[in-house]
Amino acid sequence: MIRILSKSIINKFILPYLSKALRGYVSKVPLWEIVNAILYKFKTGIQWHFLPIKSLINRRKIKYGAIYHHYRKWSKDGSWQRAFEQLLSKHKAHLDLSLAFLDATHSIAKRGGDEVGNYGKRKIKSTNTLWLTDRQGLVVAFCPPISGTRHDAFDIKKRFREMLNFFHNAQIELKGLWLNADKAFECEALRQVCNQFEIELNAPHNRRRAKDLEDDLPYFDELMFEERYKIERTNAWMDNNRSFVLRFDKSITSWYAWHYIFCIIQWIDKVLKV
Repeated sequence: MIRILSKSIINKFILPYLSKALRGYVSKVPLWEIVNAILYKFKTGIQWHFLPIKSLINRRKIKYGAIYHHYRKWSKDGSWQRAFEQLLSKHKAHLDLSLAFLDATHSIAKRGGDEVGNYGKRKIKSTNTLWLTDRQGLVVAFCPPISGTRHDAFDIKKRFREMLNFFHNAQIELKGLWLNADKAFECEALRQVCNQFEIELNAPHNRRRAKDLEDDLPYFDELMFEERYKIERTNAWMDNNRSFVLRFDKSITSWYAWHYIFCIIQWIDKVLKV
């Protein structure tokens, strides 16, 4: 039987936060096996109807549509989000917030769908997501994906505040946080939000903005900025999951849920190490 995570890990860290059927209905297939099949889909990027059911489900016969049904149900009702937020809240002591990193990723979406647009001059359809990690590269927060036509700092005030909700829900202190970001995020809008929450933004000087500011340039620590490779390493971890390399989900709800699943797997693998 193929296992992405063991039965005990899924039962302990994931299943308690996934919604159950109403009116006392009990699934004939153990729910941990269905979760394991969803994780297999995430890791391999295989199409739903090609799932190796016999290798994923131990005894009962089940069709791929039932597994997809559970995934969509848990995506719509926020179960995946709830599971990650609980992991973050209960194990936040493992975070290293002496430094944080902000970056954006573009996921190619050849089938189109919600929040999809051409990325730059390459005319490749993609979706843009912002990620925030701690000093170890552990994902702490991310914002809902937007169309790839938008630049990384588009509507940054609203998007960054949405990311800070993860800190608020987990009761993590933001005051004094140093945030490393590339020059694409060196803008007045982001600095205003950072100042509001007493966050120190460390980003290379934007040449266009530097001309306007002349000698009154914000402080920039080059030595601290050299640690940005850690969030690039997180991006490489994302690429190990084939459902992240190419986006086939047309629904933004389904696509957004994969982000939470990545965070859950990363925390279990890198933090809990079980």
